[in-house]
Amino acid sequence: MPFIDSHCHINFPDLAANLSDVLAQMRQNEVVSALCVSVNLADFPQVLALAEQYPHIYASVGVHPDYEGVEEPDVARLVELARHPKVIAIGETGLDYFRLKGDLEWQRTRFRNHIRAARESGKPLIIHTREAAADTLRIMSEENAAEARGVMHCFTETWEVAEAAMAMGFYISFSGIITFKNAKQIKEVAQRVPLERMLIETDAPYLAPVPHRGKLNQPAYVKHVAEEIALLRGISVDEVGQRTSENFERLFKPGGII
Repeated sequence: MPFIDSHCHINFPDLAANLSDVLAQMRQNEVVSALCVSVNLADFPQVLALAEQYPHIYASVGVHPDYEGVEEPDVARLVELARHPKVIAIGETGLDYFRLKGDLEWQRTRFRNHIRAARESGKPLIIHTREAAADTLRIMSEENAAEARGVMHCFTETWEVAEAAMAMGFYISFSGIITFKNAKQIKEVAQRVPLERMLIETDAPYLAPVPHRGKLNQPAYVKHVAEEIALLRGISVDEVGQRTSENFERLFKPGGII
């Protein structure tokens, strides 16, 4: 049964150093594809190079909200970089009020630029939000993010936030956090999100799922996320894998991977 890791960072040093093993583990665990997500423009060439080298690896382009004082992407630059056929998304983008404090208007401006670039390029958004749900949803609405659609990645918010995002055409993606014992709220959301609006991810090298918690995460472990969702919903792992893979294809349109 195929699985797709809809969000990872295999260009990061700990994974890039052992890339052949990372890809082999993907094959052994039936993870047929992965989306390597950009976090800043300086490292985007690495992300794109992986996507160009491997047919089953795809890329996004964007600057994460945690990256302060880096090259700021304007709409035109994002649209230009997104023209590459292996770039299938804009982001990750969004708001993070957890790690950074103070005047974060620059984060909100950056987020708006990504949404505008997604609308112009026709590529979906990958949205990161942490302790900023109200502003995230407000800006999504003001900038008509529904026109671009996309995914709320590594979802950790309430059902009400999920509902609001889905009303704008967004998918909800679950990471290894869903396997943690104390993740009650996320488990409840995963039981309620319609299967046709769900994606799975690792966010590797971070957030390794049980039974690998605390270790280096990798795309092969997305299978454990699918297993937990299957358990929570009382359905087969195969169904979770098939439906989330179909959703990935529908949203990102990479072409012919399942």
